[in-house]
Amino acid sequence: MTQSDSTETFFLQILWDRIREKQSFVSSPCFPVVFSLTVYLGCCFPYFCLDLLSSRLALVRRFKIQTQSKVTWAATWRCLWKVIRSHVCFIFPLSVVHWYLKPPLSPRMAPAVLVVVRDVLACLLLFDMQYFFWHLLHHKVNRLYHIFHKEHHFYTATFSLATEDTSFWELLTLSFFATLNSALLNCHPLTEMLFFVINMYLSVEAHSGYEFPWSPHRLVPFGLYGGAQHHDLHHLKFKVNYAPYFTHWDRLFGTLQTEKNSRSTETSKKM
Repeated sequence: MTQSDSTETFFLQILWDRIREKQSFVSSPCFPVVFSLTVYLGCCFPYFCLDLLSSRLALVRRFKIQTQSKVTWAATWRCLWKVIRSHVCFIFPLSVVHWYLKPPLSPRMAPAVLVVVRDVLACLLLFDMQYFFWHLLHHKVNRLYHIFHKEHHFYTATFSLATEDTSFWELLTLSFFATLNSALLNCHPLTEMLFFVINMYLSVEAHSGYEFPWSPHRLVPFGLYGGAQHHDLHHLKFKVNYAPYFTHWDRLFGTLQTEKNSRSTETSKKM
């Protein structure tokens, strides 16, 4: 192990020790609700501030993907009310059942940095595959779409708080995928928490409606990651870009559309 790896593992151990100090709360059925809400609203807050500023500042508006779109207070309160209701009425009862059936484990040692990176990436890839096929199925089967998924397509211009503007079935299914993947890979509890935070941030970023020079998809080479532009096109065009994060499944199934080929298609239609 290098000096750098040792230092990073040391900081992970400090973080894990701090979490273990709050073991009574962390192991309670209230923790998943508080943790989920805090992470979600924390990820949404910067984009919410940008939405407030975008109508007044051209500097902010230039980064919006759909520049004509505007997030109203009615839409904001609608999404906030729905996410709070979902956490209180659905996630909390499920947390109680999970707490009763499976007492949480609390190992003394934190995982190694490379193990965390490996497991988080594996969880993201598994989740991306599961959601792609779930998403494709719910768009191809009209009955499934209208009963379970149509609610998430209420807005054609995405914004951060609309990330969890979903039906209970969709929220339950995606939560099940994320929890299942951590269990299948036997992830350390700290890795599971870090995966949740990263997964939540990427999901909110994909729905944010903003494209920045430092957006995640610009940091991943060869167009392997889609990001906000990728998912915004899905809400706008409807039958493209089913994968939440990466692009390989859409490439394989011929459902990938980028901003570039979208514009070229529209140009050819006009000619």
